[in-house]
Amino acid sequence: MSTIDQQFVEFIVKSLVNKPEAVQIERRIDEKGVLLELTVDPEDLGRIIGKRGATAQSLRTLLRALGTKNDARYNLKIVDNDNPQSADAGIANYDAQDDSGKVVDDSTDKPVDDKETVTSRTRKELAQYDDLDI
Repeated sequence: MSTIDQQFVEFIVKSLVNKPEAVQIERRIDEKGVLLELTVDPEDLGRIIGKRGATAQSLRTLLRALGTKNDARYNLKIVDNDNPQSADAGIANYDAQDDSGKVVDDSTDKPVDDKETVTSRTRKELAQYDDLDI
């Protein structure tokens, strides 16, 4: 038997995913309030989390509004069955693999240069224009 909060989250999530039959919501009551653990198909995990967690945050906001109406505090945990170590963090962590199955680092992140800040680099770039008479 599912409660109104489970039905609410289930309706929204099933509307977003490609495999609605894989959506499962477990409800637990703990010292912090009501914990809803959401499990979806691994292929749909990105849809539920969204870019920078926007969709997941929106779900939590809607749950907070429902909690205001029902005098309850709701927490949503998105479970990642495909990657168990990130399940506690509530976010997905995927590594790209090449055809042989080796993990490939395809990140576009550049290392942070601690010695030189953005401000100091900008000042150096602008210093060349200091001698111009305008």
